[in-house]
Amino acid sequence: MTAARSFARTLSGTLSASALSALLLLGLAACDSPEQQVAQKREVARAVAVSDTFSRDQQLWRQQRKDELLKPDGWASLVGLYPIDAGSHYFGSDRDNGIRLGVGPAHFGLLSLNKGRLRFIPERGQQLTLNDQPLKGAVNLLADDYPAGPSKIGFDDGQGILTVIKRGDRYLLRARHAQAPTLTGFKGIDYWEPQQDWKLSAKFVAHPAGKTIDIVNIIGTIEATPNPGAIEFERDGQTYRIEALDQGGDELLLVFADRTSGHQSYSAGRFLDVARPNLQGLVTVDFNKAYNPPCAFTPFATCPLPPAENRLDLEVAAGEKTYKHDDVAPAASATAQAP
Repeated sequence: MTAARSFARTLSGTLSASALSALLLLGLAACDSPEQQVAQKREVARAVAVSDTFSRDQQLWRQQRKDELLKPDGWASLVGLYPIDAGSHYFGSDRDNGIRLGVGPAHFGLLSLNKGRLRFIPERGQQLTLNDQPLKGAVNLLADDYPAGPSKIGFDDGQGILTVIKRGDRYLLRARHAQAPTLTGFKGIDYWEPQQDWKLSAKFVAHPAGKTIDIVNIIGTIEATPNPGAIEFERDGQTYRIEALDQGGDELLLVFADRTSGHQSYSAGRFLDVARPNLQGLVTVDFNKAYNPPCAFTPFATCPLPPAENRLDLEVAAGEKTYKHDDVAPAASATAQAP
């Protein structure tokens, strides 16, 4: 057995399948001269370094993904979503409220919606906070469409948070709680094994400035969303295209469905963040980092659904699989969800 062959066999337990295939193509077993063995060992070391870097990157991303999901105010902490109609409404956990919550004080106070203006008058004696400061009296509330973000009403000694979200022309009251069953009973995320061949170099095809695309969310609201361009990539000799959404951050969002949707992955599709294109119009698309939308973990999110253009005739066997949780209504769930 040549030294190169022995070295490759020693590494076979640590390299990915794609890295091992590359080594085989290099013809390790056929190299017997000292010069060839030295050259091949260098190639093996380089392949190992690339594989190790890829593995560390995937592990770090998965840990960050879990940490973000399980923050006290993360997606797993949602416990309610309640439509706010025009007019004034008392709200709280008691059944005599116009908006009855599944958590928190029996009576929070009076919430009014008038021509897009939200006004909150707290119940006397309630220990509430507004943006982490003691709430003393009546206030105007901001929804999540404001640049600074929504106003946050704290309750249960900071364990609970209420915010107002706007979807289309609809306003909804969203409740979070640090003791949400979906948070305390989190079961972990299941993934496909990471594969380097699902990390692809892709082309960004720019659209005319100002172009939007209609995106339907899971509660039926349609929103015109900035659509600066599409991502084109090749897989198994075929070209595929995903329309990209611009939500104002450093990355573009891909909302897509594929042949695994509803089978091994979440039925309503998955998300993938990609960096904005470089000067050459290229982007890296790593489907190993495709992740479930919040709706996979809680019934109280309002996730965008993949547009028709983003339904791929391709099996993307990479990234997060379907989240498996108990089919039991959360103990602190809302009794009045958005239709």
